[in-house]
Amino acid sequence: MSDHPIIFDWNLEGDRPASVPPVKLHDETLRDGLQSPSVHNPTLAQKLSILRLLHQVGVDSADLGLPGAGGRANEDVHALLCCIRDEQLAIRPTIAARTHPSDIAPAVQLAQDVGIELEAMVFLGCSPIRMLTESWDEAMLEAFTRRAIRQCREGGLAPAFVTEDTTRSRPETLRRLFTAAIEEGATALVLCDTVGHVTPSGVRHLVRWTDAFLREQGVREQVRLDWHGHDDRGLGLVNGLAAAAAGIDQVHGTILGIGERVGNTSLDHLMVNLRLYEANDRDLRPLAQLVHKVSEACQVPIPVNYPVFGADAFRTGTGVHAAAVLKAREQGREDFAERVYSAVPPSWVGRKQEITIGYMSGASNVRHWLLQHGHEPSDALIEAILSYAKSSRQMLTDSEIEDVIASSHNDHT
Repeated sequence: MSDHPIIFDWNLEGDRPASVPPVKLHDETLRDGLQSPSVHNPTLAQKLSILRLLHQVGVDSADLGLPGAGGRANEDVHALLCCIRDEQLAIRPTIAARTHPSDIAPAVQLAQDVGIELEAMVFLGCSPIRMLTESWDEAMLEAFTRRAIRQCREGGLAPAFVTEDTTRSRPETLRRLFTAAIEEGATALVLCDTVGHVTPSGVRHLVRWTDAFLREQGVREQVRLDWHGHDDRGLGLVNGLAAAAAGIDQVHGTILGIGERVGNTSLDHLMVNLRLYEANDRDLRPLAQLVHKVSEACQVPIPVNYPVFGADAFRTGTGVHAAAVLKAREQGREDFAERVYSAVPPSWVGRKQEITIGYMSGASNVRHWLLQHGHEPSDALIEAILSYAKSSRQMLTDSEIEDVIASSHNDHT
């Protein structure tokens, strides 16, 4: 994880994995992400912009919606599929569906109409609490599974079998349903932490158990294994990384982590961390644009302290921090400047370190700002700005600083 010898990396020690193998990424922003009770459903034009940016950052596949919902949902999925086909976007299209004929039939029709290969992620709850709530038994679940996978295959769809609440499901139930899905021709299994219950150790146990099961069946190379996590305990990101380290083939997430309740694994943070693990070499420079596009389209504000993409992620007004960044720049070492007070190089995501002025700032902050804005950093001017900043309760705006400069010039004329 260390990309420079001046950084000693304790992450390489102990029993935690020093590296993560390459893993595919699946985006759920336009389906599971839109199930958040607080987000706005983007317009079709906005969805198309998001899809194109997902392509630019190298996402492997994307869930385009639930066409079985009918009406607008079906029309939007059709338009998104046409965009992938016509613009030859390098994204494998998927849709979500219940294990019910009325959900799968519209997907079959869409694939035929557009003339595109389409994966159907058919989902079915199988945890004990869900089974008791719905008055289901295992025989009924197996029948649902076989019917759905068979309908997908007969309709020309690639069926991915999604077990809702996998992380709270009994292994004997999973074995029975996984066996049925594979026998009917499922091309992928999706393990879900539907309510954000699991911890990283639980992720490792489940992934390894499922991997061993697929090897027992002799189909591990033919059946893709996915991880789909939620963030109810704040463990969505670390669980996604744990799944990747445990040997999962593809991890799901959403931009800004939007989704049901408190949301899904943050795909933008997952991509940055996989880059730090050297698990991918995707060009992340369009990622900030994608994050802001989703924020605007879904009307989800980005917290100022949101890692990597928040307004304050690479901004400092603290004197000690600013001085270190500026000393690195004076040495001509922008690589040092990017890392001396940051775990993530801002240039990776098209950003840069910002030096601001506030009540905890020092002369280095002021001198840097003045030089950046074409002013001579005299001692008197630095002192005037610092004096004003120390009396403020927040970072100074550019206009405030310019007012101090003008006032200082007037005092000396």
